[in-house]
Amino acid sequence: MGDFASNLSLGFGVALSLQNLGLAFLGCLVGSLIGVLPGVGPIATIAMLLPITFGLDPIGALIMLAGIYYGAQYGGSTTAILVNIPGEATSVVTALDGHQMARQGRAGIALGIAAIGSFFAGTVATLVIAALGAPLTGLALIFGPTEYFSLMTMGLVFAVVLARGSILKAIAMILVGVLLSTVGTDLETGEERMTFGLPFLVDGIDFAVLAMGVFGIAEILRNLDHTETRDVVRQAIGRLLPNRDDFRHSYKPVLRGTFIGAALGILPGNGAVLGPFAAYTLEKKLAKDPRRFGQGAIEGVAGPESANNAGAQTSFIPLLTLGIPPNAVMALMVGAMTIHGIVPGPQVMTRNPDLFWGMIASMWIGNLMLLVINLPLVGMWVRLLKVPYRLMFPAILMFCCIGIYSINSLPTDVMFIAFFGLVGYMLIKFGFEPAPMLLGFVLGKLMEENLRRALILSRGDMMTFIEHPISAVLLAIAAILLIVALLPSIRKGRDEVFTE
Repeated sequence: MGDFASNLSLGFGVALSLQNLGLAFLGCLVGSLIGVLPGVGPIATIAMLLPITFGLDPIGALIMLAGIYYGAQYGGSTTAILVNIPGEATSVVTALDGHQMARQGRAGIALGIAAIGSFFAGTVATLVIAALGAPLTGLALIFGPTEYFSLMTMGLVFAVVLARGSILKAIAMILVGVLLSTVGTDLETGEERMTFGLPFLVDGIDFAVLAMGVFGIAEILRNLDHTETRDVVRQAIGRLLPNRDDFRHSYKPVLRGTFIGAALGILPGNGAVLGPFAAYTLEKKLAKDPRRFGQGAIEGVAGPESANNAGAQTSFIPLLTLGIPPNAVMALMVGAMTIHGIVPGPQVMTRNPDLFWGMIASMWIGNLMLLVINLPLVGMWVRLLKVPYRLMFPAILMFCCIGIYSINSLPTDVMFIAFFGLVGYMLIKFGFEPAPMLLGFVLGKLMEENLRRALILSRGDMMTFIEHPISAVLLAIAAILLIVALLPSIRKGRDEVFTE
């Protein structure tokens, strides 16, 4: 317990510095803004803002990027309630009852309970991360290159199992990502690989270029594809603070949603997205009158919103403790860490305790900031929602180009993001999800490095991956998951879940 308290005090010492407080506030504000604006998700935004983080210290940069991520979850619920357009994939469920409440003139109460539920869930999730962080530090001592390779293999298999749609497409995307990560100069031999004699490929493909193209530019193209009609609520927002009766209906869903979201968020492979759906289903099953759901039931906002925020924060656990990014946003975070020379994985806690505990403390501070930012600014968000997308996308496009050029001052980088943008757009059109490709790209370099180290230590003996017990267990889990995912009956059920 003493360790827990001293670690948290170290974290708050780091997070409460003036610069980090400012960056946390900026991250939360930007996150809320892009969560509110339909068509600009946290993945695209973080990809666009990566160039800005180059000039910051690593702790401040990651605190800001984390703020954007959970701020977007928060902002997404505002759009879902007021406009019936989920700003975020995880806000789909909130729209069902939240928008109905808004149409009944209870928009303020829906927003209020979403904010309070999110704050409570965020606080609990922060404590869960802090409590699990210390025991997992011990992993740093027993993990060698063999275990790391197997751990990353398992992470990629998780990404396959929980990706939407076809499993074979997800596997193909991961392999393409791993292949792209090998472009450039071989670290050990100094030989050029797959550069086609082009000088700008000698250093490999820049992570920021790939991320910004596949997510930022492709997202703009996808949004221009379909014109959206926005059903902005005309009624007054009303009071924001729920009354005693609203609290009586909401406190149990908030507790249940927090528990479900926190548990699912820990799963590598985007388990956090499943949290709100699971919480909504559970509340509907437990309700005395399930017919109220979809008609403006406050439980249908409180449960999923709590699950949403708890999952968004506990998804940092696999990232910070094992170095496995559970979703595309976390893959971008791994990219940001490697850009700043931090190797993600169990050693982060022992080598960079300031970073680890500072980020955890900043999450709690960020949740408090979101409460302060969001509720008073509801009127401003409503006005912003009326801005048509056609006026926003040129500014986003220009920002992308300036941002990517500012990193290396290379015109080829600007052309590259356009190329990857078109590739990303085509992938989405043909039903391929780009997120597994990014995971493959991020983990590919680390996997190759650890594979080579493990083989050097074992003098080329592949059996080393089975002879090490932890490595063998991790590979066995990966194999079982892959077999289960490929079984036709399970695949059929899984596809039905995602198409519903």
